[in-house]
Amino acid sequence: MRPQRLVDLLALVALVLLALSAYLTWSIADPGSGRAVVHFNGYAVTRAPVTLALASAVAVIITKLAGTALRRVLSGLIVFMGAGAIGVALQVRPNAAELGRLRPELSQAVTDSVTLSTGPAPWLALAGGIALLAAGIVAVSTAHRWRRPTLRYERDPAVTPADQWKAIDAGEDPTV
Repeated sequence: MRPQRLVDLLALVALVLLALSAYLTWSIADPGSGRAVVHFNGYAVTRAPVTLALASAVAVIITKLAGTALRRVLSGLIVFMGAGAIGVALQVRPNAAELGRLRPELSQAVTDSVTLSTGPAPWLALAGGIALLAAGIVAVSTAHRWRRPTLRYERDPAVTPADQWKAIDAGEDPTV
């Protein structure tokens, strides 16, 4: 598989996993005493994985249009965003007080104790962060071998607008 396609595939996998981590349950809070269990999705707990995924998708798209030096800089940013997503997945575990601010029925004034557990979302965010980190590392190490952006839509500086009109009048397509 060509490195450029591998980066595309890894970035796509990372985008899907990080988006799923925002949708699925990140934390589960059980206030006890017969009260309803509250599920918090990833987007309610932290918006960082989705933000990092969207920023990385934009960076991957721009790498296709950039030269080698800018491609390496953007790929380095993708590596940092992958590391950030991994850090968020490993460290963001809200406690009962933080969840109580999101949902008042979990506050200390209403309930004596809240039992917390973790849903599947942090694991998806971790896998997405690893995929993003791998995409960035592959892109940094193979940036010099990627295809250059096409010159199809670039203007030839030697051709004046009058020459282009003459070509059109002669029945030629000046864009080819």
